[in-house]
Amino acid sequence: MLPYQVIMIPQFIIFQKIGWVNTFLPLIVPQFGGQAFFIFLMVQFIRDIPRELDQSAMIDGCNKFMIFIRIIFPLITPALITSTIFSFYWRWDDFLGPLLYLNRPRNFTVSLALRMFSDPVTSTDWGAIFAMGTLSLFPVVFIFIMFQKYIVQGMVTAGIKG
Repeated sequence: MLPYQVIMIPQFIIFQKIGWVNTFLPLIVPQFGGQAFFIFLMVQFIRDIPRELDQSAMIDGCNKFMIFIRIIFPLITPALITSTIFSFYWRWDDFLGPLLYLNRPRNFTVSLALRMFSDPVTSTDWGAIFAMGTLSLFPVVFIFIMFQKYIVQGMVTAGIKG
């Protein structure tokens, strides 16, 4: 629940000691632990599932794992898809993380590459920046169009009490 600015320096020191600087690992691996927003969203979504579904599945002979796989998981799929999409959006738009961990231009993400086009000393090629910025929006727009139904369904049903 700490902001990124608080853990930025200790995390960098740890990643430098294990040799992850100049790789994409510091940008990918910490996300598997989960972010507070997504954990909160999933907990609220699971709390809204009626307890009677679990009890009826136990009566039918399901263990806890089967209850999760057959009942809870299909019901939380919209929240999982919503969390995945928002996580993708936030990672795609991240500037500070890649700026800290990636030092080689061949490893730069889209946001760092866009910043490289800007030159405060000489003239900036604004046409190239706008073209590259427009191209960088295509994956985000494509994901939104493909999964718009799940985003809306996940956000609408997250606040409904059963």
